[in-house]
Amino acid sequence: MNIFSCESDVFGVFKDTNSYCFKESLCEDAKGMLSLYEAAHFALEGEDILEEAKAFTTKHLKEHYIKSTPTIDRHLAKLMNHSLELPLRWTTPRVEARWYIEACVDDDSLHPDVLQLAKLNFDMVQAAQQEELKELSRWWKNLDLASHVSFARDRLVENYFWALGIIPDHRYGCCRIGIAKLISFTTPIDDIYDIYGSLDELELFTSVIESWDIKAMEKLPNYMKLCFLALYNTINEISYFLLKKHGLDLVYYLKEMWAGICKSYLVEARWYHNKYTPSLEEYLENGFISITAPLILLHTYVLLQEDISVEALEYLTTHPKIARWSAMIVHLYNDLATSTVCEVTIMFVVA
Repeated sequence: MNIFSCESDVFGVFKDTNSYCFKESLCEDAKGMLSLYEAAHFALEGEDILEEAKAFTTKHLKEHYIKSTPTIDRHLAKLMNHSLELPLRWTTPRVEARWYIEACVDDDSLHPDVLQLAKLNFDMVQAAQQEELKELSRWWKNLDLASHVSFARDRLVENYFWALGIIPDHRYGCCRIGIAKLISFTTPIDDIYDIYGSLDELELFTSVIESWDIKAMEKLPNYMKLCFLALYNTINEISYFLLKKHGLDLVYYLKEMWAGICKSYLVEARWYHNKYTPSLEEYLENGFISITAPLILLHTYVLLQEDISVEALEYLTTHPKIARWSAMIVHLYNDLATSTVCEVTIMFVVA
């Protein structure tokens, strides 16, 4: 059965008609329970039956794994333990593929040729991605921004990994490289606003980004000049590539997104310097932009699409609800790493 082609009510067949609870007999099929558990993580808002399924399967899989591991298939036990730790819905495809290939060594039911084919496919894709990372490394080394903005985070491989999570399909290497370059700029610029620049410098830097004018950067300190010029050249290079490919001048849309993110960084810098605690509404409204999701979404669209429309670009700049709420959740989960208060906020927003 294809769970994606039917409504969640189809899972009602697994419930007892008298008690309206999930049938205890389901526990006899460990593999089926694992499949139901994975399916339950695709629940949308209001699909209570899948939320019940998630709680039911989690409880019984834990009991089954802890109490019955010696009596069940070793491969299945490994899948259970891994899925309970991180459901398939929450994984990064390429990382999961690597783990699954290694896990399948214990699966006696799998034909060895299939496993060998999976290994070859993984190695070929990985080799292509290593070439992408080499290209990025050469670009970053030639840019030499890290040595001049030494206080900022220098995490090129991590930035590429983020891009790989956004664009996992091996066919879109050009887009993946472009996104990794953009993310490589967001971290030093974020650090400039967070920990290094004075408020006066940040005000000036933001105005220069907004103007997108080389002449306007004369009053900037050297480290900001280098950062702006590196960003300016990279965005113009991407715009040149898009103009050749699609015949569209997209500099305006790209620089507007960068201006938007710098203005959101500036708002947070002002809060910090003025010792101002924002309201929840202010925090969320500014945070969905400062997390860079809208910026990356628009750049992904223009780098990935074969048929770019001005109407779509205009629509993306309005921050539609689906993009806004997704970005907000990313922002909250990001802040959760440093603040327990965010856990309550996340539960409030998601609910």
